[in-house]
Parts: sequence; structure tokens; C-alpha cells
Amino acid sequence: MTVLDEIEAAIPALRRYAVALLRDRTAADDLVQDCLERALARRAGWRGEGSVRGWMFRILVNLHHDGQRQRPKGVQLTLVSEDMAEFSRPGAQEGHMALREVQAAIARLPEDQRKALLLVALEGMSLAEAAAVLGLAEGTLASRLGRARASLRAATGRKTEKAARPRDEGTVQP
Repeated sequence: MTVLDEIEAAIPALRRYAVALLRDRTAADDLVQDCLERALARRAGWRGEGSVRGWMFRILVNLHHDGQRQRPKGVQLTLVSEDMAEFSRPGAQEGHMALREVQAAIARLPEDQRKALLLVALEGMSLAEAAAVLGLAEGTLASRLGRARASLRAATGRKTEKAARPRDEGTVQP
């Protein structure tokens, strides 16, 4: 598979991540377009280290950072977008409401936690791949994921099995 084929194959994942990250389909399309333009212009400079997909995500994340720095202070993005509903199709009303609750909770996460969570949970990247995309150590990424997941549990009223289980009297807890 050539570099161009791998770039083309990455487009749906890049778009999905951009929509989830920005919560605005038009802005996401613009970000992916800029990412593709930069990748094509610099494909000769790709050193072959890691996957093309990871390289593309790194370009997208860097472009997003650049855009964040250029955006005037005080501009707020929409917290929940109808576009995110396309990633999951709940059958019942309760499922739809739960999905919206999780989407809103994800939108309220700090950006660094949201980026990490979306790369691992939405895109299915390993810790090593996501850490490389974000330019972090794996331990730092794991910490951000842990904080993001804890925030989501708290925001949605869900507790872990360990936290929800009552302690038995007289037993030794590790």
C-alpha cells in the first residue's frame, strides 16, 4: 500500500475524530481538509517512522492546536452536536438520552482529556499510538484517560463496581 493509499484510508477516521473533537461538522471538514493538504504537501518528508495513520492524526492534532491559539478568547463551541449521534444508534429512548448525557459529559471534559479519550475510545488507538499522536509519554496519557473516565463516571452518575460494592465488616481489604 502506498503512502497515498494509506492517507486515503485514514480519511474516515480523521473526519470522525475531528467531528467528535470540534462538535461542528463544517469546522471538522475544514480541519480534515487542512490536514490532508499538509500531508500531501509534505508526504516526501514522511520518515516512515510509525504508521501513516498516526502521522495523519498528529498533523490533525497540531492543526487543531494552531487553530485554538488563533481563536479569539471567549469564543465557545457548542457543547453537544447532533453530528455525534451518527456514531451510535441507540434503539430505545433511554439509550438515546444516555448517549446525549455521555456526549455532553465528554464535551465538558478539559480538552487534553477529551483528545486522549477520543483517540483511545472512539478511534481504538493503543496507548502507545495515542501517546505518539499527542506527543505525550504513555504514563501521562494513561493518567489523562483515568481522569477523563472518572469525570465521565461522576458526570453521568455511574460508579465503578469496586466503588459501588459495600465493604464487608470483618474482612481484610487490600
